[in-house]
Amino acid sequence: MTSNLTVDAARIAADITALSEITEPDRPWTRRAFSPLFLQGRAYVERRMKDAGLETHIDHAGNLIGRRAGKKGGGTLMIGSHSDTVPEGGRFDGIAGLIAALEVARSLADKGIELDHDLEIVDFLAEEVSPFGVSCIGSRGMTGQRPDTWLHRMADGRSLATGIAEMGGDVNAATARGDIRGFLELHIEQGTVLEREGINIGVVTAISGITRIEIVVEGRADHAGTTTMPDRKDALVAASDIVLAIRGAGLELSKTPGHFTATVGEFAIEPNAANVVPSRVRMLIDARAEFPADMELFGAQVERIASQAAQRWGVTIATPERISHVVATPCDPDILDILERAADGAGITHRRMASGAGHDTGWMAKAAPAAMIFVPCKDGRSHAADEWAETDDIALGTAVLFQAVQDMDRRLSEER
Repeated sequence: MTSNLTVDAARIAADITALSEITEPDRPWTRRAFSPLFLQGRAYVERRMKDAGLETHIDHAGNLIGRRAGKKGGGTLMIGSHSDTVPEGGRFDGIAGLIAALEVARSLADKGIELDHDLEIVDFLAEEVSPFGVSCIGSRGMTGQRPDTWLHRMADGRSLATGIAEMGGDVNAATARGDIRGFLELHIEQGTVLEREGINIGVVTAISGITRIEIVVEGRADHAGTTTMPDRKDALVAASDIVLAIRGAGLELSKTPGHFTATVGEFAIEPNAANVVPSRVRMLIDARAEFPADMELFGAQVERIASQAAQRWGVTIATPERISHVVATPCDPDILDILERAADGAGITHRRMASGAGHDTGWMAKAAPAAMIFVPCKDGRSHAADEWAETDDIALGTAVLFQAVQDMDRRLSEER
């Protein structure tokens, strides 16, 4: 199927392979933002951008941008992703979308196609959680959504402001972009839906909201050998009850329309001694929802679960506290339609689906019309050394991206 595509699958594979080789040798595939290896990877990407005839620069937020001027101007169409990885992460998370965007620019040049609007290919700075403890630094900075307090965060003896400067940015020149007319990002799914259903691409309807809820269970420390079982106020027993109930609530909500997950991923027990009844447990819930109403329902369920566990096990549990809350970001409905028509025109199967993970698109969509394309990845594995996506699958997604960019350009020109 890829032999008749409007993009070059072999060229995509070669670039992804070349970037994967720029890694810490004992921790493949590691190329963290703000590191010398990251800059080495960026230098490769910039060379390939220039080979494609793009004019390159680093913006104030530290993003690498390759620009292709349009015939008429009037705004910018933007496509891209990120080249940094998590430690011992994957060869495709971010990289596949960045190279797909580059391939769109190359294919346009190969075919002599000129867009009316400017086209920019973007490698966003630090989409993954960086050494500074924060993520999506470049996309937030580009759109004026990066908190000023972040600039004072320290890592490896330097501030984030200094780190951005070392990447070529200038936080003193920060201005939010107002010329972006549309944004698209291709990404591996990081799940199993497309692979399991045998579907070529996912058309992403929303970036799920993320809420983190802290629960602290206060019991009583007692001797593990002498305190009778009925007399205990075991914080861990109550916490275990809560964990199972959280899974049950999450499972039920996942059966309703829209994406929902709930995970107890952080857990600490005190005093953590074999011969002492646990006196205190702290847990952190990560909940993700496509629809805000589901998150509100889940929050109420968590409070009820905690209250019931406190009564059942004779422990004390304060009202669960929301540590952080980011609402879901819907993708632009008109661009979703454009993506589906582009896929249909090429005979590429597709389905609508939400993203359970955060992406730069989530921040770009707050500033401009935006959407995403998902491509399958083997066994849904991601943020792991064995992350894998087939070149043909990436090429099919890139073909949809190629056509969608042209259709967006045409639609915007007609609206003027």
